[in-house]
Amino acid sequence: MTPSIEAVWRLEARRLIGVLLRGGADLALAEDCVQDALVAAVQRWPSEGWPARPGAWLMTVARHRLVDRMRHLQMAARELQALGHDADVCAAHLAPDTLDSLLADEVDEVGDDALRLMFIACHPKLAPEVQWALTLRLVAGLTVAEIARALFAKEATIAQRITRAKAQLVGEPFELPPASERAARLGAVCTVLYLMFNEGYVASCGAEWTRPNLCHEALRLARHLAALLPTDADVQALQALMELQASRLPARTDALGHPVLLLDQDRRLWDRLLLRRGLAALERCRKLNLQRSERPGALALQAELAAVHARAARAEDTDWQQLLELYDTLYAAQPSPVIALNRAVAMSRAIGPAQALPLMDALPLAGYPWWASARADLLQRLDRIEEAREALRQAINWAGNESERSLLRERLERMEVMPPWPA
Repeated sequence: MTPSIEAVWRLEARRLIGVLLRGGADLALAEDCVQDALVAAVQRWPSEGWPARPGAWLMTVARHRLVDRMRHLQMAARELQALGHDADVCAAHLAPDTLDSLLADEVDEVGDDALRLMFIACHPKLAPEVQWALTLRLVAGLTVAEIARALFAKEATIAQRITRAKAQLVGEPFELPPASERAARLGAVCTVLYLMFNEGYVASCGAEWTRPNLCHEALRLARHLAALLPTDADVQALQALMELQASRLPARTDALGHPVLLLDQDRRLWDRLLLRRGLAALERCRKLNLQRSERPGALALQAELAAVHARAARAEDTDWQQLLELYDTLYAAQPSPVIALNRAVAMSRAIGPAQALPLMDALPLAGYPWWASARADLLQRLDRIEEAREALRQAINWAGNESERSLLRERLERMEVMPPWPA
């Protein structure tokens, strides 16, 4: 598949699947028809030329393929009926009127195919980790390898989860649940949007440091969700967090596309409009929690963390003590090794690297490059240079993104000639 066709595919696949599901297909059939459309594009576009509207072309082919398949199902059902099968048994095989359902431009209160598909895929019949894997595959278009890195799981495990999810959903109506049931799926939808944004913010593999299109799509969906649910504090927090993080995207790479870490970024490049939007959404979240006398949730705490960085005009103005206190609260609410790692980094800045290093060393994060990278920073600041170099070599070996590896190699080269850290 050429890169340009792959780009169109990533943008359009979830919309195509969503439309076919609305047209009466089950998940497996919808995926098969969309895959057929992709195969047709790969075969025809290079020789016949690109269509004026690639997405519409793919939609037309996928719809025609679905109509063909459903007609075959109808014919088979009629033959079974003619053979005298019980009508109740045959009804399970009958497809809806395909032309009416496919041509109808259904409008619902969610109003967005990608978001609609998220609510469908986050089915309560599935375990949460299975919901996340299936939805990231269907809606975000992530590969099994990318999902595995996002969820700290093995690729084989993720592949099994996706296969199991499809099997469990056979026979389930793949349609938007009523509002009362959507509330129970909201947490899973927010988690998937969060993971989708993170994969765009720091690409887990490939040559690029970031995937801005994925970030902006996750942010678009979060904004849409926040507009639909203006009184939900967690949804407002999710939007706040994404707006604040996305504001840094222009500064996360230099003119040559090389990665730039947070403390080295030119903060004049941060998007001021996104910063204002993020802080406004965070304020809405705070007011909602205050009205209900509720403590901030994990998303709200992460948005608060992002806001501390957003308010610091220079890296040296960062309030590390406030960050440490927020991480303490977040870890108590949602203990995880990655949160503990970030807490240790904040402690190293607020109190000192000597106090933070033992906590960092105890974390079960072997294979996670940013744990090794953070250890290297602390070891260097403690003037344990050879150990710091070894930690960076470890991080380079674990990194799955080429830009990430380049950044770590540059740090290692600078460390070779750097004078000892001042006492």
